[in-house]
Amino acid sequence: MQKPIKLFFTILLFFSSLITFSQVKLPYQIFDKNGKVVSYPIVIKQLEKSSIVLFGEYHDNSIIHWLQLEITKELSLKKSLILGAEMIEADNQKQLNQYLLGEINQKKLDSTARLWPNYKTDYKPLVDFAKANAIPFIATNVPRRFASLVFKQGFTALDQLSDQEKLWVATLPINYNPMLPGYVKMVEEMGGHGGENLPKAQAVKDATMAHFILLNGKEDSLFIHFNGTYHSDNFDGIYWYLKQAQPKKVVRTIATVTQENIAVLEKENYNKADFIIVVDQDATKTY
Repeated sequence: MQKPIKLFFTILLFFSSLITFSQVKLPYQIFDKNGKVVSYPIVIKQLEKSSIVLFGEYHDNSIIHWLQLEITKELSLKKSLILGAEMIEADNQKQLNQYLLGEINQKKLDSTARLWPNYKTDYKPLVDFAKANAIPFIATNVPRRFASLVFKQGFTALDQLSDQEKLWVATLPINYNPMLPGYVKMVEEMGGHGGENLPKAQAVKDATMAHFILLNGKEDSLFIHFNGTYHSDNFDGIYWYLKQAQPKKVVRTIATVTQENIAVLEKENYNKADFIIVVDQDATKTY
């Protein structure tokens, strides 16, 4: 008799959750990789146990940018943090450090670093939180001109870089697996028009971000890295490079998706990450 009773209450809980969502309009919901709803406190507890968190975002999603800041604040109360982001390139680390130390102001940072157009609305709050709390913030991405070189000429173009420039990219030669699902999908979506160098340009970004995460990580700290969700979806991209270098490192991933109905995770979004944040597709975009 126990199984029918348990099944009854499971079904009751499911429909109760649907009713709740219809009565209280929420902008997001969090699921695990198997499609089970996960509470915010559980997410924080699991992330706290990690060495690295790859926080995959949609660059224009206001809800995700708010959550990034809130989760960072929450975790800072529990563990020493290091932050890093795709959105700032490695050769701008000096200017970023000067800003964090108060040696230059925002206007000077704007004029000396290649900041994204949505930096002030979406990433400045994270950088300013790091500044206010003396948290290191690492510029992890490869300079875009290097990725452009790879797109045009392949990995061999990186051999032409000066010794100084090679400090801003992952250790050469770049380890590359063209059969990783993310790279295969990229080629398919472009209909082959990007050529074989298109996924290589993506790979040099992934490899470089992983390189700087590991280079700047500390044993007793949690490194939270902010990146486009496609750079770590399906435990691919940056995650793959991290695990290739340090297989035992505890890395947890967060993916972002949008759905019309956020009460139930759509099947196509299963297994994208340890935690999948589903945002209402009508949520405000920052650009």
